[in-house]
Amino acid sequence: MRDDVKSQAEAGVFGGSGFYSFLTGRARQIAVRTPYGPPSAKVTISEVGGRHVAFLPRHGVHHEFPPHKVPYKANIYALKRLGVSRVIAPTAVGSLKPEIEPGDLVICDQFVNFTAGRADTFYDGPETTHVSTAEPYCPEMRKVVQKAAKETGLKFHDRGTVVVIQGPRFSTTAESRFFRSQGWDVINMTQYPEVVLAREQALCYLNISLVTDYDAGLEGDPDARPVSHHEVIRVFERNMQTLKGLITEVIKRLPDERGCDCAASLDTARLSA
Repeated sequence: MRDDVKSQAEAGVFGGSGFYSFLTGRARQIAVRTPYGPPSAKVTISEVGGRHVAFLPRHGVHHEFPPHKVPYKANIYALKRLGVSRVIAPTAVGSLKPEIEPGDLVICDQFVNFTAGRADTFYDGPETTHVSTAEPYCPEMRKVVQKAAKETGLKFHDRGTVVVIQGPRFSTTAESRFFRSQGWDVINMTQYPEVVLAREQALCYLNISLVTDYDAGLEGDPDARPVSHHEVIRVFERNMQTLKGLITEVIKRLPDERGCDCAASLDTARLSA
């Protein structure tokens, strides 16, 4: 089905490493055209909890897009074009703290960007636009997932700062030591610029981080070995059904109307002539 057929969704879900499918049942796929090229894959639309949901694997169906090559702008634009106003973005992350263990969930509230060279804005001129990212993650959606995770008995951390590295390589021990010394919580390769681009399109954005490893290991703990891609996928797949269940619960619990300020992100972002 092509994108000239009117198809809309209320919420969108990005699949990350090890998370290549979500919607089942009566689903349809749409090839969405964007001014920024094609998105990572066709968008799958189906119904979850009485809501129409769009699913897009950010790395592609066969994980053909490494973190620094993901078409982030096309992906965000495609969901926006289909009517999505809220985005749920599960990701695999490495832990930078002993108390944040593999299998834990982290509901991130801040990021620190260590990437370079990525196309990270929709606004290259001539209209100068400065979007605030002081609070990059939707507070309303974060409350929804925190309550759902607590009521279902999941082990989670209600906030966290994710440091985003360029990839595709993993961190050196020295880099990981530096990130830990700053007090940051988890590490990932895709949260930037995805969350910022969502803000530029006035979308609500929620990150649910699944901890798969201890990054470059934990000094003094020989059992906390450095991360490998094999281990990331293994832990992610082991926790896949739990993550999908939580996302489904979040979709069901979303308020009918947005009660946050995400929709107004552009109201004071542009300079007057």
